Amino acid sequence: MPPADPTPSAQWLTDPTVFAVNRRPQRSQHRTDAPRQSLNGPWEVLDTDARAIDVADPESPASALRSASDRIATIPVPSTLETSGGWRPAYVNIQMPWDGHADPEAPSVPDTNRVALYRRLFTLDEDLRGAALEGGTVLLSFGGFATALYVWCDGAFVGYCEDGYTASEFDITRLLGGAPADTIHELVVACYEYSSASWLEGQDSWRFHGLFRGVCLTALPPTHVDSVRIDADFDHHSEVGRLRVKADVVDPLGGASIRAELFDHSGAPVWSTETPRSAATDLVSDAIPRVAPWSAESPTLYRLRLEVIDRDGRTCETVALNVGFRRFGIDNGIMTLNGRRIVFKGVNRHEFHPRKGRALDEADMLADIRFCKLHNINAIRTSHYPNDPRFYDLCDEYGIYVIDETNLETHGTWNVPGDVATPDTAIPGSRTQWQDACVDRLERMIVRDYSHPSVLIWSLGNESYGGEVFRTMSQRARELDPARPVHYEGITWDREYDDVSDIESRMYAHPDEIEQYLASSPAKPYISCEYMHAMGNSVGGLGLYTDLERYPHYQGGFIWDLIDQALWHPATPASAGEFLAYGGDFGDRPCDWEFSADGLLFADRTPSPAVREVKQLYSDFSLVPSTTGVDVTNRSLFTSSSAYDLVCSLLVDGEAVWQITVPSDVRPGDRATVPCPWPIDEYSAPGREIVLEASLVHLHRTAWCPAGHEVCFGQSVLPLAAPPSPPDAADRNRATYTVGRWNIGMRTGGEEALLSRTAGGMVLWAKDGDPLVLRPPRLTTFRPLTDNDRGASHGFKRAVWTVAGRYARCSDVSVREEDHSVEVAYCYELAAVGVPVSVVYRLNDDGTIRFTASYPGAPDLPTLPCFGVEWALPPSLSRLRFYGTGPDETYIDRVSGGRLGIWSRSLSEDLTPYVVPQECGNHMGAQWAEASDEQGNGIRVVSAVGNPFEVSLLPYSSAQIEEAAHWWELPEPGRRPATHLRLLAAQMGVGGDDSWGSEVHPEYLVPSEQPHVLDVVLSIL
Repeated sequence: MPPADPTPSAQWLTDPTVFAVNRRPQRSQHRTDAPRQSLNGPWEVLDTDARAIDVADPESPASALRSASDRIATIPVPSTLETSGGWRPAYVNIQMPWDGHADPEAPSVPDTNRVALYRRLFTLDEDLRGAALEGGTVLLSFGGFATALYVWCDGAFVGYCEDGYTASEFDITRLLGGAPADTIHELVVACYEYSSASWLEGQDSWRFHGLFRGVCLTALPPTHVDSVRIDADFDHHSEVGRLRVKADVVDPLGGASIRAELFDHSGAPVWSTETPRSAATDLVSDAIPRVAPWSAESPTLYRLRLEVIDRDGRTCETVALNVGFRRFGIDNGIMTLNGRRIVFKGVNRHEFHPRKGRALDEADMLADIRFCKLHNINAIRTSHYPNDPRFYDLCDEYGIYVIDETNLETHGTWNVPGDVATPDTAIPGSRTQWQDACVDRLERMIVRDYSHPSVLIWSLGNESYGGEVFRTMSQRARELDPARPVHYEGITWDREYDDVSDIESRMYAHPDEIEQYLASSPAKPYISCEYMHAMGNSVGGLGLYTDLERYPHYQGGFIWDLIDQALWHPATPASAGEFLAYGGDFGDRPCDWEFSADGLLFADRTPSPAVREVKQLYSDFSLVPSTTGVDVTNRSLFTSSSAYDLVCSLLVDGEAVWQITVPSDVRPGDRATVPCPWPIDEYSAPGREIVLEASLVHLHRTAWCPAGHEVCFGQSVLPLAAPPSPPDAADRNRATYTVGRWNIGMRTGGEEALLSRTAGGMVLWAKDGDPLVLRPPRLTTFRPLTDNDRGASHGFKRAVWTVAGRYARCSDVSVREEDHSVEVAYCYELAAVGVPVSVVYRLNDDGTIRFTASYPGAPDLPTLPCFGVEWALPPSLSRLRFYGTGPDETYIDRVSGGRLGIWSRSLSEDLTPYVVPQECGNHMGAQWAEASDEQGNGIRVVSAVGNPFEVSLLPYSSAQIEEAAHWWELPEPGRRPATHLRLLAAQMGVGGDDSWGSEVHPEYLVPSEQPHVLDVVLSIL
């Protein structure tokens, strides 16, 4: 490392052994009453080439700013340069952002390195100046930045730093303390785009730069607490807590003492002590009885107050911290919390906002945490860097388990296209020149976040292969914190370093692979630190993973990820308005396109349809109604079902007709049947479908949800008592038929249908002269590719089905007249595959039309994406009402979160705004559906034989959606030529194991060798 007061050097940027100059050691993040002055707000910024700055010359940065005054912008701090300062956003996953433009060898960086020169003038607040004059210390703190900073104050060099995800602090007392009170000070910061740190920070993310967390000054008194470590242990057998506080006190004059007081959640004192003067600063409590432990289910916090008392008896500083008593560790290969096996129902989280980039405020953080709590997500992995300190306070308060991850990912150094590992190029590997920087990043995270009860596990980083550097990091983590387990998934590529991680952690392992590990007497607990890649229409098959909870060593996983990383793009002439953009949309090359968008939340933080599945399968409770009551399984650690209302409802044909709230008290880990007096006999009748429904809802309002918020639900469908009776023929409007040479017509009152012998189906269906169809229903064996479909080469493997239905040829037509009906049968031949498909219209005496499309099954063909019809209807038909699983889209492998009922949807509601247009809006299990206009005119579709069908109603055809890369490329709502009704006998699942090769699981595919029949009755509303 350089000397204490060195001349700054540009060589530091590419020297991995130099990562901090004059930066103070990391302190814990604790609340103090020491004076603080924020430097947030508008800063002057000059964007220039790094070669234009000579960091060794103290006049160079200021001179550059003066000479380019016409190019200086004013931007807020905190913010990212890409979202507020004019730097072009760039998204890459594994590859480096300069790849192909330059090819530097680590630790070098491209010659075309950019630097943002920040400048801020300020006058020191009087209380800070007074503290400095009285022997205190004024610290300049940068809360977060990327990628490397040189800092000057009043022309004097302050320091250099990398690793911008933990605060970098510099002592600038000597520069400020002696100046007159009205002195205007100048702070200049050179923020470099690239440095050797860039090789350690290759996270799958938009590459944001700038000062994205706050900048502030803090004046610490001469005697003060520098750092605090809290260990708050809980014995679940005796309910006794023990508190140990290690306070590092700066005491230049000697003789200081600490008075400690602990208060419970009501403010009542439960423990206090005071160290004798000159005594050690280890404070250890006696046994504290009847402690309320901390967990995500009951995040009880105590408050610790430390008063630093100098040798003259004066209180010179007061420090406050939240304390959560808990015991977490690995017992016999299983992670336990307060004596109970824990299952992480987690999600990975980048700090991201579509307008602010990496610069989140507390409201954004709180919104993310509340979303997780509302949807039964109990854990977050801070992928792949320590988060803003305020986030951990909120996790403590609201109850979220945290895997805290070191700011480290080097995926691009050891991986080449084809997911091929090149261990010899891995950084850090066993390269000693990178070791100190990596260990320092880990140490700073642990020192900062040690006292948070929410932090259960330390992670060494992400996707950086193996090596001796990780072994050293792991050993250092255990030295600093013997209690918390160490996590690192990268050793799955290099099993020589299995000892590095206390947890068997894998990414995107399939359920069967995980089960093999769990069934082989494992020594370590298992988690999937990333799984269920939520890119686009995804998260299919989640239940295959949650089913593994039956194995004790399976301890959950973390979905990738929480929020779509899509940025608002200004309007273009083509887009007509701003839109959420993905990689490449800003002209950034190289890029990894829409791979930036893989969240449970869309970028604007509205939930995707997959969220309902996650909420249901992540719930600690499951409910199965039966005729005798509700079978309740309680998988929570500490909470009885008595904390909730159990609401039981009876539905008849989708309509709720009866409801009652029944008491329950199913203890954690238990299963029991809660009696319920369902009035089944009262509502049973031929043809009526009875559904028993149970719902678990919050009794009381909490900090994150209102009273009545639903935790989970369960439904059971009772067998039909008898088939429905047909309506009396006397009540029907009898139809008349015309069988012509070219067309077959049917008229019923003001309704008319016309079937063409040459056009292959129905060409007219009108009510009082107003047409309800535009073209005959077209066979479909294709769906717009999802992101997962593209990643698994679905378009290549199933290319024949893309054209088979769309270009099917009608080879024969036959007409059969009966006493009260006419049957028109079309024989189609599917294009490319030659499979015959029959489409039959049966024109009934009551004016209804039975429509049957039959695929007979054919060997030696790829599985079908789907089978059914897609029908162009007038654009005025914009409402879908159906009895099936809803309200959001559902698929065969993502249906657990769907609820059977009657739902109404608009075109915009079902056109799910995935960043890239793709398959969306499908509804499983439909018994009937109605496509109508605002006045209720339209078409009704009913299952003919009780077999449910799948339905969607969208403003665009499947072909249009497939061709678009952005939604704005499709016709505007007022210029749509049609609405498209799709009726399917079957559709394959959406998958979700990953988005780059994994197929949908076999049980969720549509076999091509089996027959599939769409059989429905059509009528006019």
